[in-house]
Amino acid sequence: MNINDTYEETFSYSQEEVELYARLTGDDNPIHLDAEYAAQSDFGQRIMHGMLGATIFTKVMGTTFPGHGSIYRSQEIKFMRPMYPDIVYRAVFTVVETNPRVHVVKIKTEIFNPDGKATIKGFATLINKAKVG
Repeated sequence: MNINDTYEETFSYSQEEVELYARLTGDDNPIHLDAEYAAQSDFGQRIMHGMLGATIFTKVMGTTFPGHGSIYRSQEIKFMRPMYPDIVYRAVFTVVETNPRVHVVKIKTEIFNPDGKATIKGFATLINKAKVG
């Protein structure tokens, strides 16, 4: 991995997956599950759990970029805008720092909605035994 290496992946979660996430985590906030309640909110409709949207980070970094064997050390996350079920989002991963001596890589993690506006921004730090730097 080298500085400025980039990877992109599109993804979407259905309302059924949102409900499954709610069952798995116990987060049954009605903003995610109750259409009538959510319609009265500032969002006007149900939104995804922010952390569900962010799960794309662990999926990609553990399987594709940098890939199998990567171990999370940290993840900074800022939730910028709501995410909605059944919308296709674009996740962008950009290497911003490497430390080959200790096999550490820092990756900027971002998710964009179809309008190109950021919904989540952050940074992940990983141990990656693949070639770094």
